[in-house]
Amino acid sequence: MSKVPTTVITGFLGAGKTTLIRHLLQNAKGRRLALIINEFGDVGVDGELVKGCNDEACPQDDIVELANGCICCTVADDFLPTMQKLLDRENKPDHIIIETSGLALPKPLVKAFQWPDIRTRATVDGVVALIDADAVAAGRFAADEAALAAARAADPMLDHESPLEELFEEQLGCADMVVLNKTDLVDADALAHVETLVLAETRPGVKIVRADHGAVDIAALLGITAAAEDDLDSRPSHIDGLDEDHDHDDFDSFVVSGDDVADLDALLARLKDLIAEHDILRVKGMVAVGGKPGRLVVQAVGPRIQHFYDRAWLPQEMRRTQLVVIGQKGLDRAAIEAGLAGVLGSVDA
Repeated sequence: MSKVPTTVITGFLGAGKTTLIRHLLQNAKGRRLALIINEFGDVGVDGELVKGCNDEACPQDDIVELANGCICCTVADDFLPTMQKLLDRENKPDHIIIETSGLALPKPLVKAFQWPDIRTRATVDGVVALIDADAVAAGRFAADEAALAAARAADPMLDHESPLEELFEEQLGCADMVVLNKTDLVDADALAHVETLVLAETRPGVKIVRADHGAVDIAALLGITAAAEDDLDSRPSHIDGLDEDHDHDDFDSFVVSGDDVADLDALLARLKDLIAEHDILRVKGMVAVGGKPGRLVVQAVGPRIQHFYDRAWLPQEMRRTQLVVIGQKGLDRAAIEAGLAGVLGSVDA
């Protein structure tokens, strides 16, 4: 019996994973795909963005959302039962795509494919790490080694790595392919620097692909045939040799909800100020704009804020603004909610 190939798409918050998956679905070339989407937060923003973009290639019944928990921490409770249900279907998918949360460690998920009920029926075709080239060029993840060495010399007690650096290394160290996304936002010199940083963290032979807006040929992403679950020893991890259980206590997330937004420009300006003031890593969600029939999607990565209308609000859904806010531990929820209260109307958690 042939195994169903599975591609794990990993990458930090806002790297463009959902955009990449939308591109795959819209260019499926006859493949029947199934998606498992994991989000860090209570609101399923990413799942909403892929539903309906190609029902022939991936019907909504083949899109499974695992929200409010990182998939690498809930393998036995959430991931394995989900995989079993997909594999038990009479009409199995040709390929399964897993979008991890931006905070997921890929290796525990790959290891789950050694589970007896899974390993005979599915295989990890490849782990694809999506990298935000602009964010890495700005030094948000990989440290400047020369500056870090100087800082260590001045202060021997300096912690050697931030949580962001560890995630960067974890996701690259497990990858079979790296996609440098958002390359249109950096110049040639910066891109070359990013590639040097990425190469330092990847295993020999891992291919690096450049992309704008997640546009990568499906033939390049699917069909790597890595069988990654049989090659775990070559994929280094900070948790090797430690207890399998781990957490994400370095990060906080919460949802801010409100009614129709009367002044969109005021909301975007307030978000920009709050992101800078509180060092917010990620904001994403849906906004109900007063007088507009369309649902506005807001995506913020660091100081970059994007917004677009993806579709009209449906008659059966509640017209409501919901924004997921993600940052490092210690995020001042009360101050952020207070800062948004004036532009969102009534704000509740």
